[in-house]
Amino acid sequence: MSSPRRRIETDVMKIGLMRLLGRLMSDYEVTLVNDNTQQAQEFYVRFKGPAETPFEGGVWKVHVELPDTYPYKSPSIGFVNRIFHPNIDELSGSVCLDVINQTWSPMFDLINIFEVFLPQLLRYPNAADPLNGEAAALIMREPKSYESKVKEYVLKYASKEAADEAGAESEDDDDMSSIASYVEDEEAEPAGVMDDV
Repeated sequence: MSSPRRRIETDVMKIGLMRLLGRLMSDYEVTLVNDNTQQAQEFYVRFKGPAETPFEGGVWKVHVELPDTYPYKSPSIGFVNRIFHPNIDELSGSVCLDVINQTWSPMFDLINIFEVFLPQLLRYPNAADPLNGEAAALIMREPKSYESKVKEYVLKYASKEAADEAGAESEDDDDMSSIASYVEDEEAEPAGVMDDV
């Protein structure tokens, strides 16, 4: 089995890091936080809303941080620009995603997160286990109003320009969420980390 460092390099390359070097084209635009391709453990991925959903046409900046023990420990992610969804905290960008929180495995890689897990979460929200109570209540009581509010947020907060500008005023904040990991030392835990959702 390869080392965690090699696996990080391979997985980041898959989602488009090497696009920056002109070697690989990808649907995802990746921006390194510290411009160090040797230490590609913290970066942003531009993520587009899935087709045929109210999120279609939206562009989100997703902050990704890989632990040293990746892929044995899951990555931490957080939406930087706002999104209206029952399982994503509107202000912190924290993500509650059962399939990853409960079953992260070294068999998964970053491409699974952006091509399968996040699109599935946006397509099939779980209103029974919300991080955003308003979105959960709206989807259960008035699904059409929920769709309208999602589309309103897409127009207001999820344009390419909004994604590019998102987080510029709070680049130093560590309000990332972990979609799979839980740090036992609560003082070291990033804001919004979920372990039982």
